Amino acid sequence: MAKEKKSQKAENAEAGGLAAQLRVPSGPVDLTKYDTRATTGFDGSKEDGKLALEGLGAEVSDWQEKLFAEGRTGGQRSILLVLQGMDTSGKGGVIRHGAGLMDPQGLKITSFKAPTPAEKRRGFLWRIKQALPDPGLIGIFDRSHYEDVLIARVRNLVTPTVWNRRYEQINDFEAELDANGVTLVKCYLHISEEEQKERLQARLDDPTKHWKYNTGDVDERKFWPDYMEAYHAALERCNSAEAPWYVIPSDRKWYRNWAVTTILLETLKALDPQWPVADYDVAAEKKRLAAT
Repeated sequence: MAKEKKSQKAENAEAGGLAAQLRVPSGPVDLTKYDTRATTGFDGSKEDGKLALEGLGAEVSDWQEKLFAEGRTGGQRSILLVLQGMDTSGKGGVIRHGAGLMDPQGLKITSFKAPTPAEKRRGFLWRIKQALPDPGLIGIFDRSHYEDVLIARVRNLVTPTVWNRRYEQINDFEAELDANGVTLVKCYLHISEEEQKERLQARLDDPTKHWKYNTGDVDERKFWPDYMEAYHAALERCNSAEAPWYVIPSDRKWYRNWAVTTILLETLKALDPQWPVADYDVAAEKKRLAAT
């Protein structure tokens, strides 16, 4: 019954919110039809967007604290925000500007790099399972299990038979998470090839950004069409009711940050965590305290 109630609330919240507007519909996916510079659901300037993001801080922090408190008093629910996108799409920026509005003790942030030999031997989902958020927490994945049907596919790190099998494995895994109280929010940060080039150039032009530049990023640009094909497949084949995808227009950094944070806030409000009721006599404790 609790799970059905949660799902209904999520549907009601989505009906008129940003999540509903950015959610990927079921069926074939063609990312060329998505405007990377769109500001869906927001009517304002860049400065307006930055102020709007700041304005979300108090509310998203309050809802996060309720979820955290629920988890510390027996609740089993959590949120997992999955951030995927091409290099420079802004996964770190979302974490810095969006997650930065919340209490760090209620967050679990994991950045996934290339798997180690030991991790490879355990199966592609093993290291993902080790990083899942505990009850009450908001987990954030900077890249995720989807790398195993993206770069693994594009770079031929495994055979087509292997990566084809992984889509269903991912669907089963995400369905299990949902059944166990983990609400997934999967965001594809959608930037254009031209915008990526400008951002890489900006890193080269600014000595304080040289540390962010990876020479391998230029090599990966050669595979842009292959990555788009891989993303089309991932968004189409792993887009369930329990774990939908959202395409976030990300050429405008300010909009990207506002949009992801807004969807996260809508998700928290749909879960509707409540402040736990005290399991002790409040009046008696007030008297005891006053007597000290």
